[in-house]
Amino acid sequence: MVDKEKKERHLLQQIARNNRIAMKEFYDIYSGYLTAVCARYVSNKEDVKDVLQESFIKIFKAVEKFEYKGVGSLKAWTARIVVNEALKHIRENQKLKVTNLPGWDLPDVEDNQEPDFEDIPTSDILEMIRALPPGYRTVFNLYVFEEKSHKEIASILGIAENSSASQLHRAKGLLVKEIDLYRIKKMAL
Repeated sequence: MVDKEKKERHLLQQIARNNRIAMKEFYDIYSGYLTAVCARYVSNKEDVKDVLQESFIKIFKAVEKFEYKGVGSLKAWTARIVVNEALKHIRENQKLKVTNLPGWDLPDVEDNQEPDFEDIPTSDILEMIRALPPGYRTVFNLYVFEEKSHKEIASILGIAENSSASQLHRAKGLLVKEIDLYRIKKMAL
């Protein structure tokens, strides 16, 4: 673990000195993970590329201000930047709507019922999440992956707390429905 910490610190120092080779190495190490983080929020592949480009620019510009707190802190810091850039993109370009969609027959989800992803490949889970309507997807990601409270989500998105809770509830309902369909299709094969 000491080697990884030493390597990350050295890489950060080189990036702070505008070393292009270090920037490329950093990109190679983190781009896959950060693409997956971004893709949870932004469904269009071209938009994901745009958000990632903006994110890496911000990361490289702010690297001198980053306070290294051990292995994992750099990954968490970069993920936060990507999430913030993805949210900014959604607000600016997708006119985030956190409303009930007319005509959608959503199953009721019991308060304690959670989507069961246990036997489903990660790539399929990501596709299910990406297929959620933007408002549902955004609230679901902030709540589940970023561990934000409904109060925090409401503040981030400029919505009421109960709207956040409702969007999460409906997102879970859609995911439960998608998981059921996925399993039915798998059984039919």
